[in-house]
Amino acid sequence: MKLLKLTAAVATLSIMTGCASIVGDKEQSVTISSVPSNAQVIIVDERSQQVHSATTPTTVMLRKSDGSYFGGKTCNVEISKEGYESRFVPINSTPNGWYIGGNILFGGLIGWLVVDPLTGAMYKLTPDTLNATLGERVTTLDNGDSKISIVLIEEVPLQMCDQMRYLGHI
Repeated sequence: MKLLKLTAAVATLSIMTGCASIVGDKEQSVTISSVPSNAQVIIVDERSQQVHSATTPTTVMLRKSDGSYFGGKTCNVEISKEGYESRFVPINSTPNGWYIGGNILFGGLIGWLVVDPLTGAMYKLTPDTLNATLGERVTTLDNGDSKISIVLIEEVPLQMCDQMRYLGHI
């Protein structure tokens, strides 16, 4: 009788949980660095809400689910520093191996359709490491675009000559 109760309890627990929820977490760390360092990092989620702000290098814990049924989290990371081009990097969620394979192997239909989709543990965030190289800003136009112009020295207006820098021989 005791063995029957124990077997029933184990069976109930196994169908009430999902593999990804057992071995995974609802949050994942994402490491962000930049060259040059001390760049501003702003992370905005799929609802256009800021979820993190810091300077590089930084590590942030991000939720893997947006809280809805089968709702994976998506974020946009902006890395910026005065005098440099900003970088924008998306972070997306995709189903992880434990959700796909674990629930197939261990027969976790409840985990596959209910538990893992609701907890967010079924997802992994990619990329989980961002290394951004910020390019130096060359010229910014009135509309915000950047461009570089190559002209002969004779065509440079005299009032701009004192702003020129020697870059060496090419």
